[in-house]
Amino acid sequence: MNIHERIRNDGLHGRIITAEAAANMFEDGMVVGVSGFTPSGYPKAIPLALAQRVRRSGEKLKLTLLTGASVGDELDGAWTEAGIISKRAPYQTNGACRESLNTSGGIEYIDMHLSRAPKEVRSGLFGPMDYAVIEACAITEDGDIVPTTAVGNSPAYVQYAKKVLVEINTSQPLALEGMHDIYVPRDPPDTAPIPLCSAGGRIGAPHIVCGPGKIAGIVITDIPDNTRGFYAVEEIHRAMARNLLDFLRGEVKAGRLGPKLHPLQSGVGSAANAVLAGIGDSEFRGLEFYSEVIQDSALDLLDRGTFSICSGTAVSPSPGRLKDFYENIDKYRDKIILRPQEISNSGEVVARLGVISMNTAIEADIYGNVNSSHIMGTRMMNGIGGSGDFARNASISIFLTPSTASGGKISCIVPMCSHIDHTEHDVGVIITERGAADIRGASPRERAPLIINNCAHPDYRDALLDYYRRALTGAHAGKAHTPHLMGEALSWHQRFNDTGSMKTH
Repeated sequence: MNIHERIRNDGLHGRIITAEAAANMFEDGMVVGVSGFTPSGYPKAIPLALAQRVRRSGEKLKLTLLTGASVGDELDGAWTEAGIISKRAPYQTNGACRESLNTSGGIEYIDMHLSRAPKEVRSGLFGPMDYAVIEACAITEDGDIVPTTAVGNSPAYVQYAKKVLVEINTSQPLALEGMHDIYVPRDPPDTAPIPLCSAGGRIGAPHIVCGPGKIAGIVITDIPDNTRGFYAVEEIHRAMARNLLDFLRGEVKAGRLGPKLHPLQSGVGSAANAVLAGIGDSEFRGLEFYSEVIQDSALDLLDRGTFSICSGTAVSPSPGRLKDFYENIDKYRDKIILRPQEISNSGEVVARLGVISMNTAIEADIYGNVNSSHIMGTRMMNGIGGSGDFARNASISIFLTPSTASGGKISCIVPMCSHIDHTEHDVGVIITERGAADIRGASPRERAPLIINNCAHPDYRDALLDYYRRALTGAHAGKAHTPHLMGEALSWHQRFNDTGSMKTH
């Protein structure tokens, strides 16, 4: 490695330290903000060294951990298993972390709209931030930080933290430099419009402003991003994609959308990745993508010409696709823009661009409410993530879910959601492999038959229709805006049975 290519401020070379030395800087009760959004661009060497320090010493060390979104097992997993995390925000997907936050006495988890997290950190809601730990591919001559595959909340954490620890990751190519557009908005009461008027616009700098005085140490590492693989596209996803495309074609025919639609947003994970892939088989070309995470399908759609630009806060493809991304990074340089998540998820920008949001649901109810975070209303899965940022501000808010889960044992269309993340007011269209329900402009009593008949699985459709008919005539003697048989609606969700699967109805 040419150290001068990676650390261009010669005065900072004396601050290169080991991961163990950096780990020794942390003290009990500290608040730590780290880079990373999905398992991309997060620090690895320092978190692993800190977990090893705690395991070896047996000391009590509890930290508040703030990230961009989910991070890899080297951080969430290692710190959970070492008992380091006392409080966690704003989003996670790690199995060990999930188990702890669902346990009394475990991690205290604050599930947040991702666009709100940086403002609340800067407001002091979590207290002073002791350290920001940021993965970088380089440090500039002025001591500013060039991020890697994710921006997330890094600019806010660098700005707010007392000190910054930088991990220079040599597995991340220097060719990433120039792909970032770092713009930090003003906080109230001195706010100003965010001057972004297109998905491909650039309004900021290619690096995070830091300065050498704030950097307490630099650790050199080559641990790669531990990104997740995606399951294969199945017929159920192709069917959902066909239903999505039919809906979009209908909007074009009605004159509400043009042939290039509006910028598209897609949720994170295998199902969202699979449905997005289906757009590549359509007639649509030259579309814009304004989202959080750029996954395999988004890269594929860039290759096919379906997308002309991809804007997000992280590139997080599967391991094989990540290798391909690195090897062909020059062809993506002018087509991918990585922004802070308070810009990628900004409600102001989403509304201005007329983004069409496409997010996934755990369950949706017959009146259009959506649960995207909790199992059986009590156990946190991952969190709301950025879905609320987009759904509430989108020109069209779409939620996708298979009609059933657990091999057909559970209906994903229910009388009443066991937990509500997105109310009926923020949901415009529900799509399953069975069909699409456009509930815009529909009253609750109009929505229920649409959702049941168009989206529910045949195995559950009659039971749902029976529930709705009885609720319609029985609730307050037929005088109800949103008819429910409350006891029966709640009992639809039954507890786990002895085998660990869920039954419904």
